[in-house]
Amino acid sequence: MTVSEHEVGVGPYVGEWPTLPDGRPDPRYDPELLAQGDRRNVEDRYRYWTHEAIVADLDEHRHDFHVAVENWGHDFNIGSVIRTANAMGAKAFHIVGKRRWNRRGAMVTDRYQHEFHHPDVADLASWAAGERLPLIGIDNIPGSKAIETYELPQRCVLVFGQEGPGLTPEMQQACVDVLHIEQFGSTRSINAGAAAAIAMHVWVLRHVHGFNGAADGRNRH
Repeated sequence: MTVSEHEVGVGPYVGEWPTLPDGRPDPRYDPELLAQGDRRNVEDRYRYWTHEAIVADLDEHRHDFHVAVENWGHDFNIGSVIRTANAMGAKAFHIVGKRRWNRRGAMVTDRYQHEFHHPDVADLASWAAGERLPLIGIDNIPGSKAIETYELPQRCVLVFGQEGPGLTPEMQQACVDVLHIEQFGSTRSINAGAAAAIAMHVWVLRHVHGFNGAADGRNRH
């Protein structure tokens, strides 16, 4: 069976199924996926792997930042934020407020993440304090600091508000700092999902690739 250019993923595994050095079946691989094909939205290195095996492997390589999103109005952007958190290797994501959130934009990537729920801001702040993780808000409010030149800590929780209202006053108070993304056009703000993606990528540039724009505003390696 072949896969057309319009189909996602791969068809049934071709050849001998993967085994361990001693000849036993490799437990990372799902027999059903090997037999029927793997149409999931996963990296090629995870093709045919069980869900549990993928999560276990990701746990070996996750980064030191968490992502938290306020969920008071079932914002559809939350799914997009979580999808990016998966792509950027976030340690876990946290939903603050309503337990149910709009998962459509996550494209099932939330299944490969660790999810925590906090009924209110105080609960998130208490958890973060126990883990010694500073809450870093992302919002373009008066008094916020530019993320491009901020000393972004390696271990932290990046906190995002909802599309429109942004971070609640309670969350702003709980954050050690609130950062904004520099803009150069006519619009006042950018989409919440896009802002989250930029903020996470800034963390990756700082702590994975070694770029530092904090001291003088210029990126240095």
